[in-house]
Amino acid sequence: MQMITIATLLVLTAIGYTLGRQRAVATVGGRRRDLHSLPSYHGMHVALWCALPSLVLVLLWVILEPHILQALIIANLPRALAAKPANELGLILNDIQNIANSGATEGADPVEAGIAARLIGWRQASAVALIAAVAVVAIAGLLWGRRAIAPTFRARNTVERTILVLMVILSTISVLTTVGIVLSLLFESLHFFAQVSPIEFLFGLQWSPQTAMRADQVGSSGSFGAVPLFAGTLLITFIAMLVAVPIGLMSAVYMADYASPRLRSLAKPALEVLAGIPTVVYGFFAALTVAPFIRNVGQSIGLDVASESALAAGVVMGIMIVPFVSSLSDDVMNAVPQSLRDGAFALGATKSETIRQVVIPAALPGIVGAVLLAVSRAIGETMIVVMAAGLTANLTANPLEAVSTVTVQIATLLVGDQEFDSAKTLSAFALGLVLFCVTLSLNVVALGIVRRYREKYD
Repeated sequence: MQMITIATLLVLTAIGYTLGRQRAVATVGGRRRDLHSLPSYHGMHVALWCALPSLVLVLLWVILEPHILQALIIANLPRALAAKPANELGLILNDIQNIANSGATEGADPVEAGIAARLIGWRQASAVALIAAVAVVAIAGLLWGRRAIAPTFRARNTVERTILVLMVILSTISVLTTVGIVLSLLFESLHFFAQVSPIEFLFGLQWSPQTAMRADQVGSSGSFGAVPLFAGTLLITFIAMLVAVPIGLMSAVYMADYASPRLRSLAKPALEVLAGIPTVVYGFFAALTVAPFIRNVGQSIGLDVASESALAAGVVMGIMIVPFVSSLSDDVMNAVPQSLRDGAFALGATKSETIRQVVIPAALPGIVGAVLLAVSRAIGETMIVVMAAGLTANLTANPLEAVSTVTVQIATLLVGDQEFDSAKTLSAFALGLVLFCVTLSLNVVALGIVRRYREKYD
């Protein structure tokens, strides 16, 4: 049904664009020079009138539909069930929605199964009604926008002003989303720090967030020292960058200045394929191939290597982020003006000297940006670390031991149904806030380096 709604809107928008162009040309008898704006602007004017009100309707429908369906479910529940406390009623509603989504009624409560069947019908009726409403609103907007078309109508001004307003709205949404994320991290972190000392969190050496539900249970107070997580994150990131930066940078230098155009056109896409492989595939590769290989090599020379190690995770993560360094660095190096290379050659410099003393310094801001993007990607990686480095929060600098990272613990703490008033769950937001501050600091450092080494060329 969603695809039908989208297809209906796209078809009507295309029809509106075509009719707008045709009417604009028809109003001047085919003499397009008599129009204030090009026919395409008149078509876009009608298309916007067709699309925007319909999109607003769809947005309102998506926001209001769950609440309306929930009200219908509660209204059809037996009075005894509808009068239950909010938490129990929420579980009943969740069961009904799960039955409606899966269609499995075996073993379900007959009352819940019956309401789930009704819910399926309500959803289908809602989808049909949405398609009809979108069609009506789109056709009404098409007719309204078409009425305004005239030889003197300033369609270009109207379209450009509308697009400008849309860009401002979308930019504002992106900024507000960022502000909302930061505020949510900050407020939840403050709740966490009201229960756990920031000094203990930032400088403690023990991480064991498993807290009990009752005070008389064993482990009723967890340990929230995050230093082992910070150390594990930095260790794996450092290993990954030791792999990614030399390979990526040397690959970029070769493709930018040594490889033939034909070889570059084949090698660069082949290298960028690495960025498209799902991280879970890298995790399987690390857990099933790289980690056993490292363990066998270590045992053959007398080293004690864990089955899950930081080295295995770091090496595979480095391979994964090679395209981030190589592709961006290659683009930046190719953007360096050829006149700089020619000038260096004219002064007697060799190709390697030109690359070291001219190309890389000129492309340094972009290279720094590529490296920091790769660092951010490594810090935020989860699946490879879960599968190859383990979940143990171990404070060590030995890459042959198992470690855990900040992102892994965030994912672990928020899995399943959690109470968001316990220190265990709230610690995930504190870890996220630290991760955000680290990423922000990296960006500030990168901007400082770029400003210092930026060169301007004619």
